[in-house]
Amino acid sequence: MSGGHRLFYPALPVVAEHAPDRAVYVGDAEGRCEILAWDRSAGTARQVTDRAAGTIRAAIDPTGTTIWWFDDDLGGTGTWRTCGFDRPDRSVEALPSVLPARHAGIAMAADGTTAIGLSDDGGMTLFLRDGDGRVSERAHVTGYAYLVDLDPAGQLAAIGADAATDAAVTVFTTDGGRVADIVGRADGRVWALGFAPGSGPARLLLVIEDQGGYLPATWTASDGLVRHEWCRFDTEITAGWFPDGQRLLVRQDRHARSLLHEVDLAGRTRAVVDTPAGSVLDAAVWPDGDIAYVWTDSMTPPQLRSVRGVELPDQPDAAGPAAAAAPVDYRREEIRVPGPGGPIPALVAVPTDRDGPRPAVFLVHGGPFQHARDAYDPLVEVLVSTGCAVVRVNYRGSSGYGAAWRNDFSAGVGLTQLEDLAAVRAHLVAEGVVEDRRTALWGTSWGGYLTLLALGRQPELWRLGIAISPVADYVAAFEAATPAVRALDVLLFGGTPDEVPQRYARSSPVTYVDQVRAPVLLAVSTGDVRCPPAPVEHYARLLADRRIPHQLVRRRAGHEDFDAQSHLALMQTVLLFMQRHFDGVRDEGTPVALAMARPVG
Repeated sequence: MSGGHRLFYPALPVVAEHAPDRAVYVGDAEGRCEILAWDRSAGTARQVTDRAAGTIRAAIDPTGTTIWWFDDDLGGTGTWRTCGFDRPDRSVEALPSVLPARHAGIAMAADGTTAIGLSDDGGMTLFLRDGDGRVSERAHVTGYAYLVDLDPAGQLAAIGADAATDAAVTVFTTDGGRVADIVGRADGRVWALGFAPGSGPARLLLVIEDQGGYLPATWTASDGLVRHEWCRFDTEITAGWFPDGQRLLVRQDRHARSLLHEVDLAGRTRAVVDTPAGSVLDAAVWPDGDIAYVWTDSMTPPQLRSVRGVELPDQPDAAGPAAAAAPVDYRREEIRVPGPGGPIPALVAVPTDRDGPRPAVFLVHGGPFQHARDAYDPLVEVLVSTGCAVVRVNYRGSSGYGAAWRNDFSAGVGLTQLEDLAAVRAHLVAEGVVEDRRTALWGTSWGGYLTLLALGRQPELWRLGIAISPVADYVAAFEAATPAVRALDVLLFGGTPDEVPQRYARSSPVTYVDQVRAPVLLAVSTGDVRCPPAPVEHYARLLADRRIPHQLVRRRAGHEDFDAQSHLALMQTVLLFMQRHFDGVRDEGTPVALAMARPVG
């Protein structure tokens, strides 16, 4: 297990629909994420893949005889391969005549017909592979799009795109004919989730954002879109079907925690499923009717649990490696701070070994449409062990607090979020929790972007910045990014850099590089197609020209890194950088970096 360090990918195993004792999942294999075949009846698991960069995408056919896995490079471009459940050592190309491309969805019908979405800079192409292995191209969608699902009969395919556009969801026949377009709006986004199991007319499940809340909806060819108005939720939801095709399992993100609901569409009832307080990272109803979910809280690493008590082979220990390495006594609390857009939620962790203000590290979450959770994060314990308070702010744009909060970028992209970070910082300084002159920022992906933007826009507030896989120049990053990332940028900014150049310039860290005063550590990945490395490397050169202390770390990885040793090396580098440039951080916490074997995103 790579020196005892573990990786845990927070997604449920995929269970074969007609052979529920067979499943595939992403597990730890010598410190890398790899695909494992799980025989639930025997309680055993066998490794399927063995790739230097790790493997995280897999599927299993309804009969449980064939495993699919995606063989991609660091940038996400690759091909699907298949192998027998009982012979994982022998794999073949699933689509031998199709050029490598980026994964954009996979779904299977009851008879084993498989739909595959593959994307490139020109858009997404839908392929169909029948039970005899014949492959044909069936549809092409320009721009950002992805395959959602194939109906059980193998006759209809649902394609998702930007949830706020006229093409939010499109239903095609598997011959390539367009059946329906389900329209989204900027204030009423629409997401497709999957077709109901079983026989009968195809029934597609969707989630609609409406009037500040979220509700399930269904679509059929005969009735069109049916909104289930009686079943509204005040914060974000996702959902899946029970095997009966009538009930839903709804997962709700709410105020840094999660709730599961069982919803009966026909009976118009909903009930909360009993789960411990904390966060549910994934949930589904398996073919045998068991409700399975990945659960965590601030003290417990993610675990597979179920209503019937299923146990995943070789799960991480409940105590977690960080806790075993260096038990840390710290106080955890949730606060609400008055802000320009309303009360700002934040999670605060403070060491309890002495009183008085502390140096503080603000861990800035990515997304932007994610949030800091009541979930296990060994980085919190690492930083608390160095004597720092740790602050995680659910600024405007974060999920879990309703549509109005999630969609508020009123002061500008990034700039709105900086207002909230500054407000929480000011509150904690005034309360004597953190030291005014010793606050740092640490973020990954969009969190890394906010870190760089804050160092230039608010140089008087932040003493140090750690930016991992950030956006440093929004225009340059837009030009080099994937269609999915460009679609998000267009949504946030209201257009492309050519259409609204002032907005991009105003929100781009490189615009403010002359104002940066704090030391900066930058980490880039060679295969990152979401936050390309070249603009960040240029930003580092600009820092060097201005004699700003900085360090640039290059890693051989994609946007996400699924290798434990790579994580450990980066965390140790970051902590050494902090010890050099961030006054008062104790050296004794450094060995705890060995606990940092988990994906960062």
